[in-house]
Amino acid sequence: MLWVDKYRPKTLDKIIVHEDIASNLKKLVSEQDCPHLLFYGPTGSGKKTLIMAVLKQMFGVAVEKVKMENKTWKIDAGTRTIELEVTTLSSTFHVEMNPSDAGFQDRYIVQEIIKEMAKSRPIITKGKKGFKVLVLNEVDKLSKEAQHSLRRTMEKYSASCRLILCCNSSSRVTEAVRSRCLNVRVNAPTEEQIITALEFIGKKEGLQLPSGFAARIAAQSNRNLRRAILTFETCRVQQYPFTNNQVVPLMDWEQYVSEIASDIMKEQSPKRLFQVRGKIYELLINCIPPEIVLKKLLSELLKKLDSELKHEVCHWAAYYEHRMRLGQKAIFHIEAFVAKFMSIYKGFLIATFG
Repeated sequence: MLWVDKYRPKTLDKIIVHEDIASNLKKLVSEQDCPHLLFYGPTGSGKKTLIMAVLKQMFGVAVEKVKMENKTWKIDAGTRTIELEVTTLSSTFHVEMNPSDAGFQDRYIVQEIIKEMAKSRPIITKGKKGFKVLVLNEVDKLSKEAQHSLRRTMEKYSASCRLILCCNSSSRVTEAVRSRCLNVRVNAPTEEQIITALEFIGKKEGLQLPSGFAARIAAQSNRNLRRAILTFETCRVQQYPFTNNQVVPLMDWEQYVSEIASDIMKEQSPKRLFQVRGKIYELLINCIPPEIVLKKLLSELLKKLDSELKHEVCHWAAYYEHRMRLGQKAIFHIEAFVAKFMSIYKGFLIATFG
């Protein structure tokens, strides 16, 4: 088992990074009637850990007995019938799903499937809550129509169902949905908190850490706790005992993006653009989120640029990131950014060196 799962705190009492949030949630759950919750914050900040700990506080160990199901739903969409395959993770008391996986058909999932799940309430046993919990991931990626349907579901079925929503950015969740939830901001952990977590794992695993080693991993993790723990385990696999000058490896995909940036800088041509497109596609089919690919590519390109070009390049990166969020195929927008960058950089080279 990976350390990131092995040492994930299972209860609110054991959470060491967001102790203040955990203690507030504990009070909230003990008051018997929990509102809808919206957890938001950057990747790797601990949102999912907090959600699972809240569920365990509510329902006890029963929520750990989960089963994964792939279910096909037939939905009547006016003139035609749509078949949607939905993957859910469920226990007796909760169901977890990612409605944004359905893309532009996400509103059908909210209107039909979530509504169906919200109707059924679990059998009330002594001391247990009389409602079911639906955990919805990536609600910031839902279309506006889906979010409006979600608001109606929240109002209509609040007696039998509680929603726990999880997302990276609350600004992309409509005001109507946000105002019906208790909003919980989960900040990225500080480097000191990450060092504490790494030292705790090191102690449990019986490892000797050279001074400053955990700090170097924390510095490179970009305040992402999950990533820091994965990197720590990678270092352990590569070389143990640790040494003072041991290299903290980059993630494979980061190395790959760095190579793509070098390719773009070496040559600006349609042929090179075609090659770069293939490499970006490789990253996307390996489930690296497109926003992260674009962000990392921008930071790698900025390292190699003259300061006078940086402002313009950042402007176009922001433009294409915005377009990517509105559109369907991320590859088009990342490729458009690369083409725009090549045109700006080539123009700069011709103007400078003739």
